[in-house]
Amino acid sequence: MQILFLCQSDRFLQVYPPQLRQRLCALGACERIYTAEQLDQTPDAFGDVTDIFSTWGMPPLSSAQIRRFFPRLRRVFYAAGSVQQFARPFLACGVRVFSAWGANAVPVAEYTVSQIVLANAGFFAAAALQSAGKTQQADKVKARYPGNYGAKVGLLGLGMIGRRVASMLRAYTLEVLACDPFLPQETADALGVRPASLTEIFQTCQVVSNHMANNEQTRGMLGYDLFAGMPPYATFLNTGRGAQVVEADLVRALTERPDLYAVLDVTWPEPPAPGHPFYTLPNAVLTPHIAGSKGDEVHRMAQYMFDEYQRVIRGQPAQWEVTLPMLETMA
Repeated sequence: MQILFLCQSDRFLQVYPPQLRQRLCALGACERIYTAEQLDQTPDAFGDVTDIFSTWGMPPLSSAQIRRFFPRLRRVFYAAGSVQQFARPFLACGVRVFSAWGANAVPVAEYTVSQIVLANAGFFAAAALQSAGKTQQADKVKARYPGNYGAKVGLLGLGMIGRRVASMLRAYTLEVLACDPFLPQETADALGVRPASLTEIFQTCQVVSNHMANNEQTRGMLGYDLFAGMPPYATFLNTGRGAQVVEADLVRALTERPDLYAVLDVTWPEPPAPGHPFYTLPNAVLTPHIAGSKGDEVHRMAQYMFDEYQRVIRGQPAQWEVTLPMLETMA
């Protein structure tokens, strides 16, 4: 057994379709899907494993466990997005880590662009009123939104998802601002975005969309002064991480400014605790983390990792490798 499936069984079967599992088994994988508990039960059974395939539910292992269980391990292929919860010990042991973050970026960007277009049209406020039979109020509210011609949109973070969003927004006549301290000017020019500060984006953009990396520096970064300073009838969109928002401050701003809207696909914790004000605020729209890969879209992530494995074992350049320096800026 050179290839090991390591994950929660239900998640693995969800992401890796039967035909792809069969192809991996033909290359040396065992059909069995192992969990961390099963590693402990048979710690000497994996001495010939060189590659691990996993997805959501990948168990975090210590460096000592990795060396104990997998003395010949060379690579981990993770068919999902963020590897922050498990990657560092593997990298410390000299194991290469690959992630389908590029695949997971596709549906997130599609969701984000659709919400930006709807927000600029006043969809959330007008739909709530129209659905309640308040048709005259709906007509008045929709007239207060700028539409999608020349409106300012702010992107927080220009990683894989943020860049894809910026690229897709080029199909619209929008002015796109971006806040990312690691953004080279030539990349900004290529994407058609203007670098701007966090304050400028919140004070001038009709929609602000969060795509920042999730780390100690960004947690709790978005607070009351930023939300309270948004333009009239602006929208805050979060598909990044809920922990980056001081939620009490966002609640306060939404309460004081009923013209503002927040469209939140992520919160902290997720979902919000019972009784949280997000459930009753009329200008807070919650979705259940649907911006990422779902349904048959998750198979794209597995295919990305299978293709990456094929490239690597053939000696071709990798496309989706994650390194320690990258973890400092990735979501």
